[in-house]
Amino acid sequence: MTVNERRIARSVGIVMAGFVASKALGFVREVVIAYAFGTSAELDAYYAAFNLPDLLYALIPGGALASVFIPVLAGYLTKEDQAGAWELASAVVNAVFLVVALLGLAIALAAPILVPRVLAPGFSPAQQALTVDLIRLVLLSTLIFGMSGVATGVLHAHQHFLLPAIAPVLYNLGIIGGALFLAPDMGVYGLAAGVATGAAMHLAIQMPALIRHGVRWMPTLGFSSAGFREVVRLIGPRILTIGVVRLNYLVMTNLASRLGEGSVSALNYGWLVMQLPESIIGTAIGIAVFPTLSELAAKGQREALRSTLSGALRAVFALTIPAAVGLVVLGRPLIQLLFQRGAFGVESTEAVRWALQFYALGLIGHSALEVVARIFYAQHDTRTPLAVAATATLAHLALSLWWMNVWGHGGLALANSVAVTLEVLGLLWIAQRRLAVVEGTRMLIAVLRSGFAAAVMGIILFVFTAWGQNAGTTALGLGGTVLGALVYLAVMLALGSEEIRALPRMVLEKQPLDGTASEKA
Repeated sequence: MTVNERRIARSVGIVMAGFVASKALGFVREVVIAYAFGTSAELDAYYAAFNLPDLLYALIPGGALASVFIPVLAGYLTKEDQAGAWELASAVVNAVFLVVALLGLAIALAAPILVPRVLAPGFSPAQQALTVDLIRLVLLSTLIFGMSGVATGVLHAHQHFLLPAIAPVLYNLGIIGGALFLAPDMGVYGLAAGVATGAAMHLAIQMPALIRHGVRWMPTLGFSSAGFREVVRLIGPRILTIGVVRLNYLVMTNLASRLGEGSVSALNYGWLVMQLPESIIGTAIGIAVFPTLSELAAKGQREALRSTLSGALRAVFALTIPAAVGLVVLGRPLIQLLFQRGAFGVESTEAVRWALQFYALGLIGHSALEVVARIFYAQHDTRTPLAVAATATLAHLALSLWWMNVWGHGGLALANSVAVTLEVLGLLWIAQRRLAVVEGTRMLIAVLRSGFAAAVMGIILFVFTAWGQNAGTTALGLGGTVLGALVYLAVMLALGSEEIRALPRMVLEKQPLDGTASEKA
């Protein structure tokens, strides 16, 4: 087994474990919030308030920066140019602080205009005023996350994944603390205070690893650094790509605010449930392989680049196809198990289930996008994903306007799923023309095999839920999940799935990610 393959296997395991812990706490967080607020107008304002700060984070220090910063930093580390690497990192963190602070101030001042006219025109005046207040509080955490996002990028470029994987766990603990100890007296403002506390812990936990790797901060804006200029050149199209993606969420919030109280919250809860398998599978694999893809691209090793990407995609498909089927069939008992208590009643469960079954159809696309887009960023190409994302956004807008009148907030979720699937197909087509990443027959066989096994699993789960209608939600939710996983694994093993057979050996560093025979480093 090669060094790259051992490194990817270990990294995938660490990131997946971190996401499992983070998502588990994330659902504890949402259970606590749901118990206190249900799908109320106050909670609608809380979730709506995150749109603009999250957009700012994603445009600058979040997904946009990481996608271009890691490949450039990897180039310095590959050449063992530590001085250049630290100068680049310092310039980036200084620039991020200044830009986020200035833009955050602008958003805070403009919030009273943006909320009623752009973000949530369907909210009542009181809801709109509350949303403005919450936006200003959440922006404080965005500034902290700006610093933390750069720290995460530096550690990932050094193939260090442990502390960045723990950081989201602490972030969720901060919000849970705010919900438990501050919200009873401060209401939804207590949740916003918990967000800021969690962001501070997200940054603090990564500092020891930065010190261990010898990171040095310099008071520079990096205008003399070729690496910083390359980051600036690449980040423009990437910012536009993220902006296009975030526009989808703004559109959904805007349209959902017109569909009645609870629609925004129902979409948010449905998204959270779908994001659990998406993060554990798609995001974890994408994060773990990206530094290796960047390193291979910097070295010009195109064959290894193809092999790594193809293996990652087949692993994503093998895990997300059954997960999507499971969410559709087991949606109701899972939502009841996770959220139905306190102010979150039967009507809330049905509203969330309606959104979830449509979001589940996009699970495969969202997960694959985490991997497919990174092959372009690893090669310093940020223009292609921008063009494809812009086209998909037009489709998303048209479908949202059409389907919201047919299926309500469920139609908005379906539009999101169809749009992201079209985006992935477009990127795959371009990547196939450039690198032949799909490996045609091999990929098709893997998808058909997973689809057949997932169909068998779905039929058995449908019978199980129909037979056990009167059973408790724990039996249906957890029991159905375990049963579905066992059935799917059994069928896949019977069909000779190399992806499923490779997973345990991969985690134990016995098998490479692409499923081929291992070789000595």
